Amino acid sequence: MGMVEELKQKALQQGGISREEALALAEAPLEELAEAAEEIRRKKCGKKFDICTIVNGKCGRCSEDCKYCAQSAHYQARCTEAYGLLPTEKLLEGARHNAQQGVLRYSIVTSGRKLSDQEVDQACESIRVICRETGIQVCVSFGLLGEEQFHKIRRAGASRVHCNLESSARFFPQVCTTHTYQEKIETLKAARRAGLSVCSGGILGLGETMEDRIDMVLTARELGVKSIPVNLLNPIPGTPYENNQPLTSQEARRCVALFRFLIPEAAIRLAGGRGLLGDRGRGCFQSGANAAISGDMLTTAGITVGTDMQMIEELGFEAGLCDE
Repeated sequence: MGMVEELKQKALQQGGISREEALALAEAPLEELAEAAEEIRRKKCGKKFDICTIVNGKCGRCSEDCKYCAQSAHYQARCTEAYGLLPTEKLLEGARHNAQQGVLRYSIVTSGRKLSDQEVDQACESIRVICRETGIQVCVSFGLLGEEQFHKIRRAGASRVHCNLESSARFFPQVCTTHTYQEKIETLKAARRAGLSVCSGGILGLGETMEDRIDMVLTARELGVKSIPVNLLNPIPGTPYENNQPLTSQEARRCVALFRFLIPEAAIRLAGGRGLLGDRGRGCFQSGANAAISGDMLTTAGITVGTDMQMIEELGFEAGLCDE
């Protein structure tokens, strides 16, 4: 039995492979690796494809210095627009539009270190209205909140919290210095204690190693995360990463396949930067990925929901929620 087959069986039977095994697997032939990851995905997740959309609920003027982000006030690539927390009517409009297209989860994402208590209360009112008026699930990405605030958000009707780890603990200080990796971990733990599911992954192409990518997913696994966004850096002029080389489709496929071996039952979610791939991520969806953020991203154009729904059908998936 070859290494790929042996580790595929381990992933299926024991819930994921080790760090050392993942590093060894990273050198395996891509097509063999991708085929095995697909088999794990079929057996652990079936045909279900988790598609969600995001809305830029508060834009620009961000105090944090994340080196990839156009919304940071630290760099010259600031958003062309900046605004406070969107009113309920605007957020509800987006939720209705997405629900009508068959999207099952709608994520409200806000800039800044975290929402204030007043903003959390305003957001909770919007969440209550969205849940009452539509059947869509609500996810929030409101920054480094605490457990009490997450309890409010859950009571309002949200079901999931998003907070990306971005990379490994080792590499994170090279990505951001205005908050820490441990603060992100504490945010995810607080959301879990409040009864919310969590979504956390990162960005590939920041200058990290394969070890960093694997360590990021292992941290997510330790935290019980089952939704792993995989962003591919879109180098934005004016940010410190403007000259980074985007990942190739082959590199992206290898990463999502490895992540499938690490967390066999997860929703491996292609997110920002997918439009940089010539096939718009189709190869990744044949290499173990089974979820996506559709529509526009926060500051860059995405892929339309209609285009994604057609691709999902062509690949034999069925739209559905991958929940814990």
